[in-house]
Amino acid sequence: MIVDLPDTDTGTINKKIVALREEGGAITLGRVLTLVIAPDTEALLEDSIEAANAASREHPCRVIVVIPGDRLASEARLDAQLRVGRDAGSNEVVVLRLSGPLAGHASSVVMPFLLPDTPVVTWWPDIAPAVPAQDPLGRLAVRRITDATNVEDPLATIKSRLQGYTPGDTDLAWSRVTYWRALLAAAVDQAPYEPITSALVSGLKEEPALDVLAGWLASRIDGPVTRAVGELKVELTRPSETITLSRPQTGVTAKLTRTGKPEASIPLARREARDCLAEDMRRLDADEIYQAALQGIDKVKYV
Repeated sequence: MIVDLPDTDTGTINKKIVALREEGGAITLGRVLTLVIAPDTEALLEDSIEAANAASREHPCRVIVVIPGDRLASEARLDAQLRVGRDAGSNEVVVLRLSGPLAGHASSVVMPFLLPDTPVVTWWPDIAPAVPAQDPLGRLAVRRITDATNVEDPLATIKSRLQGYTPGDTDLAWSRVTYWRALLAAAVDQAPYEPITSALVSGLKEEPALDVLAGWLASRIDGPVTRAVGELKVELTRPSETITLSRPQTGVTAKLTRTGKPEASIPLARREARDCLAEDMRRLDADEIYQAALQGIDKVKYV
């Protein structure tokens, strides 16, 4: 069910939420957190809600989407949309469009809809503040999620994450390579147990997940790490062998090859935003390895 509430106020919206809950028999006792989504434009609105609905099946939550409406309007205006039932996954979705002077006070508008005694996660699916923890919406949250994939300059954006980093920050570009990191770590943890002397990360130029993957490798090995543009693969070199994990850009099956050993096929599809979001909502503490990966990007050689 989708209910539109044009030119409304927070009190009216909350009353409608309660009424819909009573009509549908839904309760909030099972909600484990509040997810605040702050897209900069309408372009990613539906995709963001779809990702949140999918993630809510693992993490039941209230989803609050706060998006600017007409920023140039002379009068403040709040338009809302409520989604429950099949249109809201395992949660309830509150979409708030802020126009005029109200567009600069998103955190104040969001406050009345936060669930009591539950943590808050804030997600910027496109443009994010330089220092998420200092943003008014970021101050509400214990976990702040950005996504460098959807911006004009992904490399510059993922590099800038370090300067604005605060414990509790993460980026979906990082969780997109979780399985790549796990497979590479498992491959290295096998005989001949030699240290990695160099690494190569190759793929699309505008893929920040590969940049942060290269930064992670640079933070973990003593040798040089190179980031190249080309086929999607990671090569790890040590004295007696080369380990290569590769996959077609649009494929779902990767190949793991090692010097002198049979090739292995591994399912490794590109992770969707909903899967990455669900992963990042599992832990609300600081991700020190992500921070180290950001620091490692400066050590990476780009060719």
